[in-house]
Amino acid sequence: MRGFNFSRFQPDENKQPPFKKLLDLFTQLLTYTSGDVAEALQWLTELDKEYSLTDKEYGIGNFIQDLKDKGYIKENEENGQMNITSKTEQTIRKSALEEIFGKLKKSAAGNHNIRKSGMGDESNAETRPYEFGDGVDQLDITASIRNAQINHGVESFSIQQDDLEIRETDFKTQTSTALMIDISHSMILYGEDRITPAKKVAMALSELIITRYPKDTLDIIVFGNDAWQVEIKDLPYLQVGPYHTNTVAGLELAMDLLRRRRNPNKQIFMITDGKPTCLKVGAQYYKNSFGLDRKILNRTLNLAAQCKKLKIPITTFMVATDPWLQKFVQEFTETNNGKAFFSGTDKLGQFLFYDFENGKRKLL
Repeated sequence: MRGFNFSRFQPDENKQPPFKKLLDLFTQLLTYTSGDVAEALQWLTELDKEYSLTDKEYGIGNFIQDLKDKGYIKENEENGQMNITSKTEQTIRKSALEEIFGKLKKSAAGNHNIRKSGMGDESNAETRPYEFGDGVDQLDITASIRNAQINHGVESFSIQQDDLEIRETDFKTQTSTALMIDISHSMILYGEDRITPAKKVAMALSELIITRYPKDTLDIIVFGNDAWQVEIKDLPYLQVGPYHTNTVAGLELAMDLLRRRRNPNKQIFMITDGKPTCLKVGAQYYKNSFGLDRKILNRTLNLAAQCKKLKIPITTFMVATDPWLQKFVQEFTETNNGKAFFSGTDKLGQFLFYDFENGKRKLL
């Protein structure tokens, strides 16, 4: 008697092409070096010396040449400096998406389901009896025929209105999101790199929206002493500056950008590691890094209240777990009726993804 023996498949990681293996590491290094190709390659060379990433057949020099040939980096003819291309920027975003959110399949546009059944866009598993006005395209044929056979027998087929079942559908929403990223100096202080996880989350979220929710909009804002908008392609190059934390400027810009969006559902995500310490009054900066300044706090809370009136929820991701920050975040969140997560750098992406995917289902 013939048979087959099956064994568990064990993938051989060593069979991964050397270029692909080095490219994955190179894109990670680019995030840490803010897009500096030379510094990333220098780190890669040092890692190769320590961990033998290459062999006699394929070295770092071969990898650099392949990067040029495949269009990942380009050389400036004037000064010889190497820069990454738009292809690499997209590769970094995809890498961040895969790392933080897992492998997500591409789906149709505007695929934000809300918890409301009715005349929607996408069928779900629930059915209900037929009601006057329901369209023929909503009929669950299989369930309707089954009901007819149960109610009237199979010998002489007959189907009545009471046998008909309608497949429920889910609405899909379009959402406008403003993502605020704190680039104040504290994002790299205290022995912890907080800006790199923030950049990775921003790149992953932008790639998620581009591929899965192309009808959504995402505005990315960075804030220090001031606030300004950056493009998705600029994310790998973000750097922390010698700035204080002007949360007011970031919120004002976010509100201004969201006002221009026609989508009825709007929200603000804010990634920060500290309290507001700066406020611009006319042409001057009012700064206070020592404790919670009532003048700065009141202005920040007023904007949180304004967002609440405009039905713009604010979700704060505090990339720190300092107990003394909780009072400010709690008061800010209660004023806006929003949400807050004290995530730490390791859980930031998981929390943001959960809130983005599930929280918006409640938007009506």
